Amino acid sequence: MKRIPLYKFFKHKYGPELLVDVVNLNKMKPDIHRTPVYRETFYSLLLITSGSEAVAINDHTATVGRGYVLTSIPGEVWAMCADSKLEALNLIFEEDFLLDFFSDTHFLDHFSYLQADRPSPFLILDDKLNDRLLQLYLDMQREIHRPEQDQHILRAMLYEALMLLNRARFIEDNKKEEGADINVAVNHNQYIDSFRSLVEEHYKEEHGVSFYADRLFITTNYLNKLVRSSLGVSTKQYILGRIMQEACNLLHYTSLSVQDIAAQLHFETATYFTRIFYNYKKQTPLNYRNNAKATGSR
Repeated sequence: MKRIPLYKFFKHKYGPELLVDVVNLNKMKPDIHRTPVYRETFYSLLLITSGSEAVAINDHTATVGRGYVLTSIPGEVWAMCADSKLEALNLIFEEDFLLDFFSDTHFLDHFSYLQADRPSPFLILDDKLNDRLLQLYLDMQREIHRPEQDQHILRAMLYEALMLLNRARFIEDNKKEEGADINVAVNHNQYIDSFRSLVEEHYKEEHGVSFYADRLFITTNYLNKLVRSSLGVSTKQYILGRIMQEACNLLHYTSLSVQDIAAQLHFETATYFTRIFYNYKKQTPLNYRNNAKATGSR
């Protein structure tokens, strides 16, 4: 496989834009049969209603059955049996569906099972919680298929589902379980490697976090979590660090003017570049150049 297939949200499936859906797994099975390893650009909360088999999400594998919820963050890789016999309902949504109502851009950070560093993507429900969540999924499905669906009601239902899943418990995956032979090679380090490669290629002209998140098919919040946990800085700080490293090289080893360096690094003005450089190095670009030449070092 040269690349992992990527599934995007079908925003106009029901006509007007709708960023939430409840999909029967049976409708997904033809695609799963063709490409049992795939990833998505949206959040998934797959509620298993019957069956039992191994499923992998990123580097976690478990044998799942009724009462399990499989949680997936944008960009994570799924690996399922090509001829899956599972029965399930999949609640899928894009972050913007919630952000249109909740002004808190970190709203989803309140749910531990939707975080990059969660202990497992697999949740287990008790019978009472399972029955309640299943009924909620079915109610959402009916609302979605109404001729005059109400997105405010759907948003409230999604919020209720997210809150109910806070009551579920994580289960340990069984990476070494006999029979659980699904292996997913993509992990956090590969995201970081891809991110660093993208920065090396585009840092001069692309300073924003969203560009790199879009290229990796993950959200900016998720990318920032990965970068901070792996590199110890925010995504924005890492990008800025690479830009400033090049600025220092140009100041030290070339005779380019500050204006020319600012233009090469795609800053809007030399004044803005100077302010950013000063905040980063605690000296102006010209002072940095003079000090570097005087000391012969950086």
